[in-house]
This record gives sequence, C-alpha cells and structure tokens, in this order.
Amino acid sequence: MLAIVSAGIAPGLALLSYFYLRDKFQKEPIISFVFKIFMFGALLVFPLMFIQYVIQLELGVTSHFIKAFLLSGLLEEFFKWFILIYLVLHNIHFKTHYEGIVYGVSVSLGFATAENILFLVANGVELAVGRAVLPVSSHALFGVIMGFYLGKGKFSFYQRKRRLWLILSLLIPFLLHGTYDVIILTQKHWGFYMVPFMIFLWWLGLRKVKQANTAVI
Repeated sequence: MLAIVSAGIAPGLALLSYFYLRDKFQKEPIISFVFKIFMFGALLVFPLMFIQYVIQLELGVTSHFIKAFLLSGLLEEFFKWFILIYLVLHNIHFKTHYEGIVYGVSVSLGFATAENILFLVANGVELAVGRAVLPVSSHALFGVIMGFYLGKGKFSFYQRKRRLWLILSLLIPFLLHGTYDVIILTQKHWGFYMVPFMIFLWWLGLRKVKQANTAVI
C-alpha cells in the first residue's frame, strides 16, 4: 500500500514543484496556501465520483461524447474553477499573473493525485508510469491554462475583459479535457492521436507559462 500511495503522489508533487519554481519574479505564493488549494482539489474527487455515478445511472448515459465533455470535462473543470473563483481570485496571496498558474496547477494536481491513488489501488502500481505521463500531466496542463486566464482576469483593468478572461479560464480547459477523453473513449488506436495532442498541450501550457512570467496581460 505504501508503494501505491507513493507512486500515486509522486508525479503530482513533482509537477507542482516544477511549475511553482518556474516563477521568475518571486517565490510566491506561500507554500501553505498552495497546499490548501491542493487539498481542496483532492477532496473534489469524492463528491465528483458520486455525482458522475448518479448522472450515469439515472440518465443511462452511453454516449462517449457526453461522458467525455459532460461527465468528465465540464464537471471536473467547473468544480476546480469554482474553487479558484471562490478561494483564490480575491485572496490577498494572489499578487502576480503567474501565481494564477500556480493555483490552477495546485487545484488540478490535488484532484489528479487523489484520483491517481484510487486508480492505482484498484488496478495496480504497475500502471503508475502511464498514469503519470497522461492523466496526471494533462490535469496539470489544464490547470496551467485555467490559471493563466484566471490571472488575466484578476489583473485586467476593464470589467468586460475581466469577465471574458474568467469565462475562458473555464471554457478552454473544459474543451481540452473533453477532447482528451474523447480520444481515449472513441479511438481504437488512441495512442496515435494522443501523442500529438499531448505535444500540443505541453506546447500550449509552456507558452502560457512564458507569457505569464513576462507579464503579458
């Protein structure tokens, strides 16, 4: 069990450390607040699993597109986004554009880490590497993009643009997450599609990191 928990936690903490240390301006936000957001993300797993189970059971959902975009993409990204809006957006610790990325990654990796541990407990630690490369890293990158647009909204001087950035902070991760799940659920040889998709996702995420670190608002 210790090996499973360690394998489940390690990729999330490694990715969180990576994005935390990419902040070129200051070693902010404080680690305790980042950890708090990480834990809120982890706690999302249990109510979301219940909601997804009830919706699928009651409505008899069989469509892969509905599962990918509604049960997975929309529900998971919305609740992560809600935590950021409710706990982070107006918090005094949110001081720079890049910190939006740190918080977005924190909540996403908290969720991904808890989900990863549960998956490895059920299916075996031998799947840990594949989980780290795909689901955990993809959640981190969804969080990067969510946090990037959250930062743009936080520091925008114009109310209309602020609303647009905050909408995009949910809409774009939702569409990317849904696309990720559609590839896995609908493609027999999904690896051929997943490799270019993940390359694109990493390119987009690292581009947002660079933009936030150079204060491109």
